[in-house]
Amino acid sequence: MVTKMSKMLNKKEIADQVSLIPSLKEKGLQEIVKGLYQGKNLLGPDGLLTPLIKELLQISLQGEMDVHLSENTLEEGLNRRNGTTSKRMKSPVGEFELEVPRDRNSSFIPEIIKKRQTVINEELDNKILSLYALGNSYEDIAGHLFDIYGVEVSDAKISAITDKLIPRLSEWRSRPLAVQYAVLFLDAMFFKAKQDNKMTTKVVYNIMGIDMSGHKEILGFYACESEGSHFWLGVLNDLKARGMEDVLIACIDGLKGFPEAINTAFPRTEIQLCVVHQIRNSIKHVASKNQREFIKDLKTVYQADTKDLAEFNILRLDEKWGKKYPMVIRSWQENWENLSTYFKYSKDIRKLIYTTNPIEGFHRQVRKYTKTKGSFTSENALFKLLFCAINKITAKWSQPIPNWAMTISQLDIFFPNRINFGR
Repeated sequence: MVTKMSKMLNKKEIADQVSLIPSLKEKGLQEIVKGLYQGKNLLGPDGLLTPLIKELLQISLQGEMDVHLSENTLEEGLNRRNGTTSKRMKSPVGEFELEVPRDRNSSFIPEIIKKRQTVINEELDNKILSLYALGNSYEDIAGHLFDIYGVEVSDAKISAITDKLIPRLSEWRSRPLAVQYAVLFLDAMFFKAKQDNKMTTKVVYNIMGIDMSGHKEILGFYACESEGSHFWLGVLNDLKARGMEDVLIACIDGLKGFPEAINTAFPRTEIQLCVVHQIRNSIKHVASKNQREFIKDLKTVYQADTKDLAEFNILRLDEKWGKKYPMVIRSWQENWENLSTYFKYSKDIRKLIYTTNPIEGFHRQVRKYTKTKGSFTSENALFKLLFCAINKITAKWSQPIPNWAMTISQLDIFFPNRINFGR
């Protein structure tokens, strides 16, 4: 009986059979297969595929020259070859010298490898952008490319490739928006970025919208060093210029001047201040020994079943804590109109709008991409990475928020003749 082992050819015998396969009779392909069985790498400066890629490009260039010479002649006699020019090419499979043919009248312009092109762009560029989007530094990107592909790429080249994101970013920030949104969320992130050779704090506000089909979308981001009603009115006017005409509910974190700006730009929009932000700001001004008891009493306000019960509990809160913490109680009273908007809705809608948690969750995901950056070399560097992070994160937002059919049906009752499902 012939054993299983005796039926098997060893690696050398398999490699020797390559020459018998008609489709692999070319010496180059035979060498690649043999190299694989010898444990050689496919990629890198000494990779098996590097000479093959070089040979394919060399053949293509020669073919382009043949066509060019057959179509172009000099006034005096035929055009002809005039040697080659050597250039060092970088590719995802490694670096190699490529001989680019020349013609006598210098009219040959290759298509497959452009003049002054030293990188086989698209695939390598995409890998650089992918590594950049994950928050890698230029040094890290260069190290990865060299380790994996044996390609040396300078910081200047990486910067030039990532700068290709800027036109796409500008287009994204000015893209048309839907006519109507059910809910807007707004919250801030803080970054360090260099400006005028000084390190400054950049406040970046992201705006998340929930459209009428229940899908989340990042509408844009806006950077400023000082906020106020003028800043927010400019933001809202930009959204309007991009096609937004109506917003049912805007959920914000109590930013100064923003409610007034919303009322100016979208007079019919209801404003809901983030209750969680209000609670955090309140606790900051309560002594640690009183915080647990104060929070317990405060829950009777924001977790009340009805607005009337919540307002009754605010009075009780004032009676108990008003003299000790008047500023805290006064803040709830002064902001109550916009803090209490959510009480009119069902629990599903309350849970959606009483806090800016949806956009805060988005910010936590953004931090995964920016956490390796202590600071940014410029505002453009910050914007490029934010744009990459937004694209990575929102690519997974394919489903509407839970129970949206019931939510939009209830909003249709609360906002009669406002919701147009075809918009």
